[in-house]
Amino acid sequence: MDRWPDNRAWFLLLPALCLLALVGGLPLLAVVNYGLHDIFTLDQLHWVGLQWFEDILHSDRFWASLGRSLLFSALALGVQIPLGILVAKLLLSLGRRAVWGLVLCALPLVVPWNMIPMLWLGMIQPQTGLFGFVAAWGFDYKFNPVHTWILILMVDTWHWLGLVAILAYAGFASVPQAYRQAASIDGATGWAVFRHIELPRITGALAIVLLLRCVDSLMIYTEAFTINAGGPNDATRFLTLELGEEIKGFSYGQAAARASLYFLIVLTIVWAFVIATRREEPTA
Repeated sequence: MDRWPDNRAWFLLLPALCLLALVGGLPLLAVVNYGLHDIFTLDQLHWVGLQWFEDILHSDRFWASLGRSLLFSALALGVQIPLGILVAKLLLSLGRRAVWGLVLCALPLVVPWNMIPMLWLGMIQPQTGLFGFVAAWGFDYKFNPVHTWILILMVDTWHWLGLVAILAYAGFASVPQAYRQAASIDGATGWAVFRHIELPRITGALAIVLLLRCVDSLMIYTEAFTINAGGPNDATRFLTLELGEEIKGFSYGQAAARASLYFLIVLTIVWAFVIATRREEPTA
């Protein structure tokens, strides 16, 4: 059977593209349009052009919030990716019993987002919390910005570590056991097996996790707002908190402009990730 030309294959994607345009493209265009107006009500729009965008881009608070968001994303990836790989390696050594470990890893993923920060705040209560003893060590997330960052990072890691571990475990499990046995016979160390046999096999899964966690960590809101509402002294005031405050303050035009810029930032990160991934692919 003759193979279809590559350009004809696009017709198979038309239903999905039409659905994507309907549920994603139209709302995006509406948000961009609102960002060009000063909105009093939906039937009272005052055209302001690019004023909101200029005000945001010339604001020091925007760039400070962007820097904090990027820093948090880098810290989250720097902690969760290596730790998830380590957990996956430990699960792999359990054999058939690893299924129970995978279930435990998946449990935080099904906990409602708004309950996670409340759960952790309850656990560090000095009188009744399971980890209330940390208060005696001087841990004060309300007034110490470093402690606030540590707590938010711990909450986010507890929530999403399971995703990294599960996908890394799937990559490890796909490596034929004969490869490890051959490397063991040749006297390869555990690090050499991981570096030259296992890591290339899980690169695809890790790339997906890296992209998902990078984008999702930039969207952090519930944890930062519930734990300290962006404090102390705006130390955890991320981009999402700026956007949330404008929506709650009924400044819909400025909020729409900020959301549009936020979308462009995420789109740029995804584009850079795709370009970097393609460069690493072997050429035919």
